[in-house]
Amino acid sequence: MKVEMKAMHHPVQERRSWSALFSSFRVQLLLCLSVGVFLPAMLYVPGDLFAAAQNQAAKNTSIAAAIATFVGVLAVRKMGEFPGTITASYIFPAFAGSYSLVMLLTLLLRAPYSGALLSLSFLLVLGMRFSIDAIERRNDRNFYYLVPGGEIDRIRRDVGVPYQMLQTPALPRETAHAIIVADLRHDHAPEWERTFAVAALNGVGVYHYKQVWEAQTGKVRIEHLSENSLGSLIPSNSYAKMKRAIDISFTLVALPLLLIPMAVTALLIRLDSPGPVFFRQERIGYRGKSFRVLKFRTMRVAAPKIDADDQRNAAITKDDDDRITRLGRFLRQTRIDELPQLYNILLGEMSWIGPRPEARPLSEWYESEIPFYSYRHIVRPGITGWAQVNQGHVAGIREVHDKLRFDFYYIKNFSMWIDLLILFKTAVVVVRGSGAK
Repeated sequence: MKVEMKAMHHPVQERRSWSALFSSFRVQLLLCLSVGVFLPAMLYVPGDLFAAAQNQAAKNTSIAAAIATFVGVLAVRKMGEFPGTITASYIFPAFAGSYSLVMLLTLLLRAPYSGALLSLSFLLVLGMRFSIDAIERRNDRNFYYLVPGGEIDRIRRDVGVPYQMLQTPALPRETAHAIIVADLRHDHAPEWERTFAVAALNGVGVYHYKQVWEAQTGKVRIEHLSENSLGSLIPSNSYAKMKRAIDISFTLVALPLLLIPMAVTALLIRLDSPGPVFFRQERIGYRGKSFRVLKFRTMRVAAPKIDADDQRNAAITKDDDDRITRLGRFLRQTRIDELPQLYNILLGEMSWIGPRPEARPLSEWYESEIPFYSYRHIVRPGITGWAQVNQGHVAGIREVHDKLRFDFYYIKNFSMWIDLLILFKTAVVVVRGSGAK
């Protein structure tokens, strides 16, 4: 039996817990709309909901609140599916973003609205969604039962989940929160194959170990390009086009606001240490094409390297690198040094979010050691990315291999939702001034 079951919660198992009920998208949306939109609309204009609709400002505000609530609930749900995310951490930014967008749209359309009603709706929706999250976390008691054989030890070694080894081909005594994990490509005995089938019929989830490993670590295993569970080797082309339009629009909006801060930064760099304001370096980017990245200089100027090994070593930056200037360390922590790359974004060489482009000497070295390394160039490189918010600087081949797993996970899950999650995680890193880079 080589069937890999995709859903992380079987329908029968879901009916057995309150957390599963509240994890339903429809239930979450219904509760948030009822408490956050319909209730404040009736409070704002006494009477039934249809009477409230007669007030144009209340009607417009209720529609805007309903749209913002739908987008917020969907965004929290989608971002919560990715590994390493604590759903509660993204509830406020998700709803603040969705309500801000509908508020901006309302102002642009010059439609009458009620700020008090929209604010009340926002607060009630937040309260309801945080309550749902508390109920979900309180009742989340999933337990993993591992089937011996194949590569199952990778779960015990790499994934920190509560587990127990199944020694005999039989269902666990407690099946309400049970999840069976096995290497489904291993040649299991017929008794185990029958157990997998019976488990599925009884509502117990049965998963291939790679699914659990990926879901818990945020990486994709990449022993061979054909064996990495990527599905199609070409990411969503429709989202790639939409993302390019968003990159251009957001850059054009941000540039006028950042010109003065960038000019001040340039002046401070000239005063802090001798050398040029900007740092230019040849890097490998989209579809394997080279380009010259533009950044604020954060290191002391060094003599050019001629030897290939020296060039490679010079391209590697460590966390405690003594070449970094005093001002440069601050610029790196706050990501201000990345702002000139808006120029690269406008040229189509980079995106706001994607795998970080590597210097040519490093890229050539990594590709010589890892045959499928160049596949990471299938999407545009970014100023920030999934690997950057989950991992620090890398230098050795082993670390690069691990970083590549993060990059491939991003490519496999290439979508607006993972980009939003990366954006929020980047903001947290910048505010804290430490963390993954």
